[in-house]
Amino acid sequence: MSPRISILLPVWNAERTLPACLQSCLRQREVDWECILLDDGSTDRSLEIARGFANHDSRIHVEACRHTGLIPTLNAAIPLCTAPIIARMDADDWMHRDRLQLQARALEENPSLEAVGSFVRIFPRREMRDGRRDYETWLSEQKDAATIWRERFIECPIPHPTLAIRKPILEELGYRDRLWPEDYDLLLRLLRRGPCVGNVNRRLLGWRDGPKRLSRNDSRYEQARFTACRAWHLHRDYLAGKPDYILWGHGKTGRALRRELTTLGHHATFIVDVHPRRIGERIGGALVIAPEDLARLPGHAKGTPSPSAPGPIDPVIVSVAGRGPRNQIRAALSAIGLREGVGFICAA
Repeated sequence: MSPRISILLPVWNAERTLPACLQSCLRQREVDWECILLDDGSTDRSLEIARGFANHDSRIHVEACRHTGLIPTLNAAIPLCTAPIIARMDADDWMHRDRLQLQARALEENPSLEAVGSFVRIFPRREMRDGRRDYETWLSEQKDAATIWRERFIECPIPHPTLAIRKPILEELGYRDRLWPEDYDLLLRLLRRGPCVGNVNRRLLGWRDGPKRLSRNDSRYEQARFTACRAWHLHRDYLAGKPDYILWGHGKTGRALRRELTTLGHHATFIVDVHPRRIGERIGGALVIAPEDLARLPGHAKGTPSPSAPGPIDPVIVSVAGRGPRNQIRAALSAIGLREGVGFICAA
């Protein structure tokens, strides 16, 4: 019988965590699956462990490769998958026994969706920092395709080891090495098509976080590279063909995003700030204005608010890190007639 879903599992020096990962694959129920495991030139016992599991279960297919890195390994594995759906998995994580059948059902029952994720539980808990707890909580709020699409420029709304994606879509997009996170890049390219990524609203993945995880040790996953990725996709998506924009928020987050957008040819015409002493200043040519001035900006002129002119034509980017302030800004912009995703967008 042909598998309903293929697990795409790259492995490199994961002897300590791979057994638990593969055991969680074997526990999957009510779904026909295969596991395509590519060993990326491991120098520990990972390949031996993988072959041991494959010898006892023919659904696990092991390929030994020379060490080329994560992205070439992922791309090499895609054509080896024979199912119509590909589920990503990492060797240091484990999945709930119902993950595959629930994600396969979600995609089969919702033809408008091209991929789905799930909620996660980060472990070990005792080593979690507040930022990771906040991220885990935020991920659990991404409950539908519209929310995931709306929040796509704030953080990565789908942890990549939870992603289940239709094979033709992954074949078309593939993974790219652009010196920023390949998983976030893939998701943003996918979401450029619209709200086509959903979620199974259950914790279906144990997501290991620790000092040895790739995201902790590879420069592509530094915060500056996330900002660069976000800016490039804003350039290709929301700001496509729009050289000017209005920036709400010029703290650390907003400054970093403005710098990246400037290198891509986009310039802030106004910066919205709540601090009275900053109103009227200019930052890099952009006039600092108060929130109440935003509704009076002329759509045809640049540089000075006008009390009689209609609202702004330039798109507004809200770059504020805190969820509470960000939601207050959303309400304020909606109140002056701007629609999120059209008149403004949030990008932290």
